[in-house]
Amino acid sequence: MLRFQQLTRERDREQPALRVERLSAGYPGNRQAIHDVSFTIDSGERVAFIGPNGAGKSTLFKAIVGVLPFSAGHISIHGADCYSSHIHVGYVPQQSAIDWSFPASVFDVVMMGRCRHIGWFRWPGKDDRAFARDILDRLGLRALADRQISELSGGQQRRVFIARALAQDTSIMLLDEPFNGVDQTAEQDIIETLDILTNHGISILLSTHHMENVALHFDKLLILNGKLLAYGAPADVLTPENLTRAFGGAIPVFAHGDELLMFSKDKVGGARRGPR
Repeated sequence: MLRFQQLTRERDREQPALRVERLSAGYPGNRQAIHDVSFTIDSGERVAFIGPNGAGKSTLFKAIVGVLPFSAGHISIHGADCYSSHIHVGYVPQQSAIDWSFPASVFDVVMMGRCRHIGWFRWPGKDDRAFARDILDRLGLRALADRQISELSGGQQRRVFIARALAQDTSIMLLDEPFNGVDQTAEQDIIETLDILTNHGISILLSTHHMENVALHFDKLLILNGKLLAYGAPADVLTPENLTRAFGGAIPVFAHGDELLMFSKDKVGGARRGPR
């Protein structure tokens, strides 16, 4: 029987989970949103993508997941060309891209993630339903299975769409700005969900503007602003120089011991430089 534990099966450990090489991409008729971007992510790593609005984070995610074609470069997933391995990549778009009024239950939304396995115009089988129930159990959503998604809190809604992406039997998870528009409780709920994914060996790519989270909860950080500005461990990437290059004067940064203090127009934030 298909079980959630399938997500932990051994992948090809000799290859990185994701390799992006000299990637350029953009929308038809517009300039390239990203240019000559290269990086690798290993199995089970958790990487935060940061940069100002319009930096190309969503464009990069859409190119990786296959929603947006890229004009140059190469993407491989566990050593295989991305065109033959997109099924291993789960994608959770920004909240504004989702119609939360669509009349679907939590269980229905999660089952949508099984479509590639089930095939179009076919009913889900017993194994598919068992797989979906396992995911709901693991993410603490079983009691909400019959609830409409419009009735859920912001954190619960994000968790449901993470569950849908997991239902693909994915090994790489992309989350585009999941912390936007949620309160502190929902933020913690999302972080706990990330911990569950990490414990199952799933690689996580997450774009965010929330500097308070990135140094504490991620193995690596990637700063993007049209091109890759910095990539590596939080202690190496979160420097005043790198953040000023990315954000200009929008986020003044001051080093204070092992902490970075960031001041925006209406908020003071802090991030400790070190591994999670």
